[in-house]
Amino acid sequence: MSVITMLVLCVALLLVVVGLAVVVGLGYAVHRRPALAVPVGVSIAAAGVLVGVVGGVVGIVQAVS
Repeated sequence: MSVITMLVLCVALLLVVVGLAVVVGLGYAVHRRPALAVPVGVSIAAAGVLVGVVGGVVGIVQAVS
């Protein structure tokens, strides 16, 4: 396995760990303050839509290239 592949895998693993920490933190915040449930839900949904759109655009660009 090359050094570049190892670095990419380490960065991907780090992003997964940070993402899980953010999700758990948001879940804890919503559990402690139920009034935050709607704003946090809207933010997570908007982030999901943004990730989907960016993934679609990247897929289209790769298919065209």
